[in-house]
Amino acid sequence: MKALLVYPIFPKSFWSFEKTIQLLGRKTFLPPLGLITVAAILPQEWDFKLVDRNVRDITEAEWNWADIVILSGMIVQKEDLLSIIQEAKQRGKKVAAGGPYPTALPQECQAVGIDYLILDEGEITLPMFVEAVEKGEPSGVFRATEKPNVTITPIPRYDLLDFGAYAVMSVQFSRGCPFQCEFCDIIVLYGRKPRTKTPQQLITELEYLYKLGWRETVFMVDDNFIGNKRNVKLLLKELKPWMEEKGYPFTFNTEASVDLAQDQELMDMMVACNFGSVFLGIETPDEESLKITKKFQNTRDTLSDSVDRIISSGIRVMAGFIIGFDGEKTGAGDRIVRFVEKTNIPVAIYSMLQALPDTALWHRLEKEGRLLGGSGDINQTTLMNFVPTRPLEEIAREFIDGFWELYDPEKFLDRTYRCYRILGTANFPKKKKKAKKKIPWQGIKGLLIIIFNQGILRKTRWKFWGHLFSMIRHNPGGVMSYLNVCAYLEHFLEYRVIVREELEVKLAAYQAGKREHDAAEMAKVEAIAS
Repeated sequence: MKALLVYPIFPKSFWSFEKTIQLLGRKTFLPPLGLITVAAILPQEWDFKLVDRNVRDITEAEWNWADIVILSGMIVQKEDLLSIIQEAKQRGKKVAAGGPYPTALPQECQAVGIDYLILDEGEITLPMFVEAVEKGEPSGVFRATEKPNVTITPIPRYDLLDFGAYAVMSVQFSRGCPFQCEFCDIIVLYGRKPRTKTPQQLITELEYLYKLGWRETVFMVDDNFIGNKRNVKLLLKELKPWMEEKGYPFTFNTEASVDLAQDQELMDMMVACNFGSVFLGIETPDEESLKITKKFQNTRDTLSDSVDRIISSGIRVMAGFIIGFDGEKTGAGDRIVRFVEKTNIPVAIYSMLQALPDTALWHRLEKEGRLLGGSGDINQTTLMNFVPTRPLEEIAREFIDGFWELYDPEKFLDRTYRCYRILGTANFPKKKKKAKKKIPWQGIKGLLIIIFNQGILRKTRWKFWGHLFSMIRHNPGGVMSYLNVCAYLEHFLEYRVIVREELEVKLAAYQAGKREHDAAEMAKVEAIAS
């Protein structure tokens, strides 16, 4: 069986970082970890070719070569995923798909003629699919009634990747999250009982990446890396000597819940293993909104104190924020901006709330008759897909203004500088044997572009040089990491314009539609009255 694995296009979004990635000479941010794991689970006597459409397009030779096309993707990638299914069917190919989007909305894939739906988690459903193919069954939907033990998951087929195309490599230690946030689809897809790999299993994956020559950032893609703190500490305990032996070849980033701040031992272990940053789902500084959306873990401690403790421990914080919760009071956008500024979070992922399929929020809004249709989206250029409790125009306006202010170039550089000055005071463990890493020419070129844009061309020039010289004096070990975060500004400056322009158009269309609706309703009332 000749299987063509295709990863759909990830549209321009907050996470795509196009301008920043171009400075590094890379094509896209993360590799398709799901698809290369699928390739490892499928029969190894099959032949595989991988096309990440964020890197390049499918060639005619690859279309002709394939017996079957296998896709995976998230909701944000649905447009390209559905178009690939249609093209493959027009070419007479069998098509299979799985992953978060097909699992959440299988009917949309069926509507464009897909043959096989491999839903839920592949450790269980991929063997069902293989059996059906071997029996000659022309189609099928394969679902799991339980969650697999991820200790059986094989090493992903990293050898199928073009390493030079990616800014960051990815691995997965756990699936699932113990919390019950109403808007989150992770607990729907992967459950509330975190399942982890064994420490040796993950280290074997890292060893494979090391042997293949990767020496840069590795993203632990777990939606909550610390969901099972006991097992995470067991991993970190074994990871530390491996990192020491290899000369700290990787810097790790991950996602975690805010209660990380309550466990100093865990933070110290992460820093010792070279974790550089963590993404936190803060969502909002408004405690009432957190309670309504059942994110109770964010109400146990003062959120600003939690962020301060994590940064002071030596881990840079990225964070997610959402506007549009039920019962939210006017000014929520401004409160988010002030919180980000106060806590010195350089990169703040800011979105309007979306009801994602099959989440508790989705079902509640459906029952209340407030869903507006659509599958939800996590892109910052999409209006909410349900009727909020305060005017949508007010929420959208606060969002547009807040996004614009968050990525004001001078404010962004100030936050980044303040964050790295705090990081410079952290008590980092001494690394005895740190391997030297070569800085590629493209990296040097990118650095020169950042210096020119931010230090000469723009009005940020005075802040840029003042902050840089202060960093060299007070936190010399963090200078390169600091400049890497400064590079994100190149993406945000362009993306905030896209956010404002696209949302202004959609907001105008929404308001026009509302006026037409109101006029029609008024005409009905007048007709009845007459």
